[in-house]
Amino acid sequence: MTKKILLTGVTGFLGSHLAQALLTAGHEVIALKRQTSSLRRIESIANELALVDVDGLDFDALFVQHGNIDAIIHTATAYGRNQESVSEIFAANTVLPLQLLDSGSRAGVKVFINTDTILDPNLNLYALSKNQLLQWGKFFSIHNKLTFINLRLEHFYGPNDDASKFTTFVINNCMANTPELKLTLGEQKRDFIYIDDLVSAYLMILQEANDFEHAFNEFDVGSGQSISIRSFVETVHRLTASKTHLAFGALPYRQDEVMHSEADICGLSALGWQSQYDLVAGLKKVIDEEGSKQ
Repeated sequence: MTKKILLTGVTGFLGSHLAQALLTAGHEVIALKRQTSSLRRIESIANELALVDVDGLDFDALFVQHGNIDAIIHTATAYGRNQESVSEIFAANTVLPLQLLDSGSRAGVKVFINTDTILDPNLNLYALSKNQLLQWGKFFSIHNKLTFINLRLEHFYGPNDDASKFTTFVINNCMANTPELKLTLGEQKRDFIYIDDLVSAYLMILQEANDFEHAFNEFDVGSGQSISIRSFVETVHRLTASKTHLAFGALPYRQDEVMHSEADICGLSALGWQSQYDLVAGLKKVIDEEGSKQ
């Protein structure tokens, strides 16, 4: 059954992949973006999307103009990696989606799918602002305004990802044969999920959302397996046949470093979802695509 979807973060890595998948599945997509956002990731599909600038947007009018929206999928995010201020992080991660929750629920939208993090709320401003939205989502679901579905994402990766992300940083440096890559000891464990698997989880959730028994639902999204950062880096190094010297232990762990993170995918598995890419298969796709550009 095709649906009308309001999507935020369409010009980002996750949002652009999700927009393509939604269109391929036959859904209608209304996509929010900033006026200054680059459209490079969605150039091939831009004419198939109803693009709406979020700057100064009247949210109530948005839902009137694009009536009968079935679901909101919120992927827009400010990580704080680009020197964003506290207010900018709060605006992107809490205020914007709260405005959509408010106006959308009053307009009759039944489903809100939120992109959340597995990080502790007190770790940084990004995690804190995400948690603040989660509390609002629970409030809206408790008062039966809509079904709120919270997706707690592990570390996703894929071709054309942001250069600021650890996975991309390691891959790019190994492919470029950077003389030395300074790293921590790499004992911390992470769950890595390839972008296509992540997108398929969103599509599964969207498909099943109207049949959920409860108004608030939460799912971990990852591969369900964690490996050490050292193993991840060594795997990239091997697959790229890199000459880069891996200087493990050259950097200290960050304060409050998370030493183990792994998704509990039982909820997704119960819906029939399963990942299609193990780490090696996913990394090979990234390396092959990045290599073809050189």
